[in-house]
Amino acid sequence: MHNRFLWVIRRFGNRAGRAVMLTAVALGCACAATASADAMAADNGSRIGELVVEPPTVTALGFEWHINGDENRNAVVAIEYKPTGDRRWRQGLPLLRVQREELNNVLGAFSYTAPDMFAGSLFDLEPDTEYDVALVMTDPDGVSGEARQTLTVRTRPVPVPAGDGNVYHVYPVGYEGEKQEPAFAGLLGAYYLRANGADWFNAFPPRVEPGDVILVHAGLYQGNRFRYADPSGLLFDGTYHLRRSGTAQRPIVIKGAGDGEVIFDGGGNHILFDVMAADYIHFEGITFRNTEVAIQAGYKGLAGAVGLTVKNCRFEDIGRGVYTDWSGSKDFYIADNVFLGRSHPDRLEGWIGRVWQGTPGYPTPVLSEMAVKVYGSGHVIAYNHVSGFHDGIDHATYGAPDGNPDIPRDRMPVSIDIYNNDITNVDDNCIEADGAMHNVRVLRNRCFNQGHRALSTQPIFGGPAYFIRNVVYHAPEGGALKLTASSAGVLVYHNTFAAEVQAMGPVSNTHYRNNLILGQGAAEEIFAGANMTRYSSSDYNGFRPNPGSATAFAWSLPASGESRDFSGELREEKYADLADFSAATGNDAHSVLVDFDTFVNVPPLTTAEPWRLYDPASVDFRLTDGSPAIDAGVVLPGVNDDFNGRAPDLGAYEAGSALPHYGPRADPP
Repeated sequence: MHNRFLWVIRRFGNRAGRAVMLTAVALGCACAATASADAMAADNGSRIGELVVEPPTVTALGFEWHINGDENRNAVVAIEYKPTGDRRWRQGLPLLRVQREELNNVLGAFSYTAPDMFAGSLFDLEPDTEYDVALVMTDPDGVSGEARQTLTVRTRPVPVPAGDGNVYHVYPVGYEGEKQEPAFAGLLGAYYLRANGADWFNAFPPRVEPGDVILVHAGLYQGNRFRYADPSGLLFDGTYHLRRSGTAQRPIVIKGAGDGEVIFDGGGNHILFDVMAADYIHFEGITFRNTEVAIQAGYKGLAGAVGLTVKNCRFEDIGRGVYTDWSGSKDFYIADNVFLGRSHPDRLEGWIGRVWQGTPGYPTPVLSEMAVKVYGSGHVIAYNHVSGFHDGIDHATYGAPDGNPDIPRDRMPVSIDIYNNDITNVDDNCIEADGAMHNVRVLRNRCFNQGHRALSTQPIFGGPAYFIRNVVYHAPEGGALKLTASSAGVLVYHNTFAAEVQAMGPVSNTHYRNNLILGQGAAEEIFAGANMTRYSSSDYNGFRPNPGSATAFAWSLPASGESRDFSGELREEKYADLADFSAATGNDAHSVLVDFDTFVNVPPLTTAEPWRLYDPASVDFRLTDGSPAIDAGVVLPGVNDDFNGRAPDLGAYEAGSALPHYGPRADPP
């Protein structure tokens, strides 16, 4: 096996070459030993196919390299990159081998078979920067075609106003103070040539052009939607319908002027802003409140927006914040916002309610559904604060991608970033990566007080879905992960879960590395996986089994004994402790046992008060000196290159390194 990595050792040196080798095994790329006899006798050489660059985001790039052959799964794709003009190449995480994993008759809604390919991402890049990228495929059974391919790709810039468009000033209807010109009463008066809330409401064309900025001055913007010919221009629905598009370089900007809070109040209406017919609309410094849907940006099979930006805004007393499930939506940038839902502010309500039975007030209706839900490609959802919703931040479950199996490239839900968000007090899931295909990157999020399960794939269509350096604390009903609906291609690296990891349904091609998983007493086993593929794997983790549990681990594999069986017929085995689990399955041979004292200050959780809300400021997940989690991890290029000591630490935080920033930044770009 080592021969296939000689090119890396020669290129990068011994330590880097071994890092790629270990990571390739972690990704399930070197599993010939577990392949069936039929597969070993099949088409084992790799034949190169199309190399696809997915839509870039501001900090990440995603790739898909299609192949034929490699039935014994021992091919590897390594990736290296550098800013154009630099001399030093850097390693990225080897691409995930995706091999026709099946999602069969999922809830009767669809069936899907993943492509035959490699897929993967480069993380934490600089915005608006050109990168040289080289991908190299190696296979002991031979590679037919160009095994090394190089390309140049640019990340997207953070959206900003063009700076040279017209500037229009908006004041509340009835404002009588000093005004900057050109001045208009109400937003629609500036956006359109005239605001009219009567028969002529759609007679006047837009005034704004790409690059224009509407500066909204302080005050309350709340029309009387029950008044015919209201001077704000709003009709009975109370919705601001925007129908002029900007461009990526010249968005149409609606921005607080900076002279005080700007509040758009929906008066309890259904949709406050409808941007489904307008691309590249940019909201900044606005408060949205008292509405069911603050920004409607798309409906499945109907219409939607491209390039929506929502920065440094506040959402309160809403049912949904930003919503689209249109497959053509792409390149949203939703960052540094505060989303406040209507859930009970002093207790966790939960969803199913098994552990809440007898709690006064249960069951509770869904008053606020989710802060953000998107579908499509190229979206960035980062540095937001979310509290008081049923769900936090979601990618729409949607169903089979449009056109399955011949999915148009521009309708593929790929290349989506969800990072550095601070999410608390949600009834169901903190983050859902549901319904996406490839390169969903869920990084460095803090999830406190999740009623059901914190991080979800329902499903992932082949992957990879990356869950890296997330923190989960207090998920009393279901635990840290919701992997279900036959998800395929889930990578769980460097997370800290003060919650069990329990299978919710059979999944395939899943891999765990460098995590800390500590039981909260909500389930018997601390770690249980249901796997339709024998090449799913786990190692280099830290576990804290629940005291007094008869079994600490459970692992399910295809009952047929084959390497792959997508019928869902699995055989589950349970194990008393880590040693038994490792000896029987070959997993977690390098994993260790930990307890809550491995952290500076993390109180052990209890299920006695599942409705309790814990304050993130009162918990400190940094590792203590002498913790068994220190230097206990494996090197994952492009993920933990900056580790301190002899090896990476386990969990979300590296000892001696700065902590991530969660939620809105003081001075965002």
